[in-house]
Amino acid sequence: MNPFLSRRVQEGLVLASASPRRREILSDLGFEFEVLPSAVCEDDADWTDPPAAAGMLAAMKAEDVRARRPMKTIIAADTVVVCEGRVLGKPSGREEAAGMLRELSGMGHEVITGVALCAPPDHRLVEVERTAVFFRDLSEGEIGIYSGLDEPLDKAGAYAIQGHASIFVERIEGDYLNVVGLPVWRLFGMFRKLEARIGR
Repeated sequence: MNPFLSRRVQEGLVLASASPRRREILSDLGFEFEVLPSAVCEDDADWTDPPAAAGMLAAMKAEDVRARRPMKTIIAADTVVVCEGRVLGKPSGREEAAGMLRELSGMGHEVITGVALCAPPDHRLVEVERTAVFFRDLSEGEIGIYSGLDEPLDKAGAYAIQGHASIFVERIEGDYLNVVGLPVWRLFGMFRKLEARIGR
């Protein structure tokens, strides 16, 4: 249990994600939870408004898992990277990963995470966190080495800030854990709102 939240709001938690980063973040905070990934397809989203799409996808993932665990409290999230108006999801392979890294080289971009928290009987909170990340100029050698690793292949934007790609980052503006995949301060604020609704 997390000592900063009431037992009531954190009992019966389900993480609607297969992400090992999100699982690790929640575990490090002391949460006890079941992992049940959502079957929602991210490819069907309309990315003309990335923050709205990220929030919508997080909500859809939470509702998908809530249908299977109706008496549980569901945490869901969806993270995308946006560079100069273009949404960079997970690369389809090493060549696309290298292309994404070339786009990010020497540029600032935005990491957007939609977070949904659903609890019985019908409570639903959906919020969005945004963090600016700035890469230094990357050499072709660095891009080739990194895109040859397994690390970028299942990450939005083709990089993991907590991994080898940390050497690419000049600075960030905002929540670091949002870039990892789950904005903790935002999630805690949502839990506080849930406490206000259902009591401690």
